[in-house]
Amino acid sequence: MNRKIALRTAVGGSAMALAIFSTAYVAEATTAEPKDTGALAKMSHSAAAKKLSDAGIGIRSSGGCSDRNNPTCTSLEQVNSASIDGAITLKGASKCDLTVTGGTETGHASGEFSHWNGYKLDFAMTGCLSSYVKNTFTSIGGNKWQSGSGNIYFDESNHWDVTFHNCGGCLDGGKG
Repeated sequence: MNRKIALRTAVGGSAMALAIFSTAYVAEATTAEPKDTGALAKMSHSAAAKKLSDAGIGIRSSGGCSDRNNPTCTSLEQVNSASIDGAITLKGASKCDLTVTGGTETGHASGEFSHWNGYKLDFAMTGCLSSYVKNTFTSIGGNKWQSGSGNIYFDESNHWDVTFHNCGGCLDGGKG
């Protein structure tokens, strides 16, 4: 109420200014809820795991757990939906069996496009996946390959570390 009176006084008591302010004030109060950010929408571990399982993608944890705060677990809590959709796109395009061995759990390197922030997934190293990545994508040096959509595949010798900047073209038309 004090904000409305102060504004009315500042603009010389104009009823029009008060009406505009009141509309803005109501809009400000009603838009406080976070919005779905599309490809960067965060997923729960259970929702992401179900989506991967439904697509035939396995999850393996050295600790047999999914606690995000335990580095021996494989957690998908707060993973970006684009990362999960990207994994599904990769499976469909490569025709390889995929197993996620690292997700959003603590213990990975930090940074904007990190595991913790939901951009990266680790996959078990297989001959099928290695052959697909190295024969399909562009080598950008340092054991890294880049897909046409901009996702980065890093051969870390015992697993593939993949940075999903997007869903990789989403084989299902982007519907996830």
